[in-house]
Amino acid sequence: MDAKLGVAWPRYQILGACNPLLAHQALQGDPAIGLLLPCNVVVAQDGNAVAVSAIDPATMFSAVENPDVQPIAAAVKEKLRSVPTAL
Repeated sequence: MDAKLGVAWPRYQILGACNPLLAHQALQGDPAIGLLLPCNVVVAQDGNAVAVSAIDPATMFSAVENPDVQPIAAAVKEKLRSVPTAL
């Protein structure tokens, strides 16, 4: 933000977290789900702490009325849960 807009902002990083195998499985279940793939994790400064955030894939995939993609959402959710401990 500072370099492009001249706006002071706490440290904030968007990380790409797409898993190609799970994305492929989800797309096979419903090609339109590409719009909803939860592929970002945000790591942001929160005072003296660090906050790690990601969208709940089950919430995103619930917009698609296709039960075939729910197990994939659960697998993605488990992988995203491991991100804070991996940092």
